[in-house]
Amino acid sequence: MLSVFLQCFAITIVVSLLWFALGYSIAFGDGNAVWGGLGKIFLAGIGPDTLRGTIPENLFFLFQMTFAIITPALIVGAFVERVRFSFVIAFSALWMLLVFSPIAYWIWGGGFLGDGGIWGATGVRDFAGGIVVHVTVGVAALVVAVMIGRRVDQTQVPHNPGYVLIGAAMLWVGWFGFNGGSALAANGAAANAMAVTHIAAVAGAMSWCIWEGVRTGKVTLVGLVSGLVAGLATATPTASYIHPVAAMISGGIAGVVCQEAQLLIRMRLKIDDSLDVFAIHAVGGSLGIVLLAVFGAAPVLAQVGSLVIAILWTVIMTYAIAQLLRGLLPMRVNPEEEVQGLDIATHGERAYLLDT
Repeated sequence: MLSVFLQCFAITIVVSLLWFALGYSIAFGDGNAVWGGLGKIFLAGIGPDTLRGTIPENLFFLFQMTFAIITPALIVGAFVERVRFSFVIAFSALWMLLVFSPIAYWIWGGGFLGDGGIWGATGVRDFAGGIVVHVTVGVAALVVAVMIGRRVDQTQVPHNPGYVLIGAAMLWVGWFGFNGGSALAANGAAANAMAVTHIAAVAGAMSWCIWEGVRTGKVTLVGLVSGLVAGLATATPTASYIHPVAAMISGGIAGVVCQEAQLLIRMRLKIDDSLDVFAIHAVGGSLGIVLLAVFGAAPVLAQVGSLVIAILWTVIMTYAIAQLLRGLLPMRVNPEEEVQGLDIATHGERAYLLDT
């Protein structure tokens, strides 16, 4: 438990500094069609009066930093309990700079996948990160999970489902900030994004539970939470572009499709993606991107083409980064450390006091 907390906090610290130093300039600099450049490293040329659109650029920098932090942190969910701390931090740092930041520029920063790029006047529509966040993390998670292999103990159950629910509740509230905030204004677009986010989330939770009940005869708390997050992931690219009725449809579809993807990865392919990062985030985000075209809110070619390009870049670069680091740093803990638990084996601390 403590190892996961420590990984997330350390990622927050390292990525914040790297975003300030390099990432923001790569993602939102004044570059060419594929590269934001280094003109804004360490916020060069940005002061209290500098604007990005209608808001202070310092504020925009900080808001986008939250995306840069959470994106690599989500990948950790696929390989918790079996990867060394040094590898997690080094991988997260390089991945943010080489995968997240370029794709963010291509779609949000004025790159070749946006308006006026390779798709013509109307580029890809990805309001708050269906591709930039959810597809990239899910695909990267799957690549690394395959490279690392399965846990030694396959009989493990969720540590504390109650904590899972609390965490999901925090995510749910935070998602309003991500999706609503992506309008960069307190206006109708932000309000619609929040409405779409909520309706998609509850529709995803409900459809997951119904489908789970049909399949197994039981409805689980972890299942409900999984459906909720699947709905939220699907809402992320669509948030300001569709009506809440369409959000209800997309969330309902996500609860079933993401659950089937979970079964495919876990049961049939036997890939140990601990928190179903691929099934929920990548599949949910992809579904939202495609449904935007189905609902007539975006061009089909731009949506599907951008999705394919982002997936290919993520697969290639994630594998390259992991292979490079594997040659420099120990990647996986040994079986004895894994069974003992990383709280003790890696950090020498316990999450709970033991009875004496």
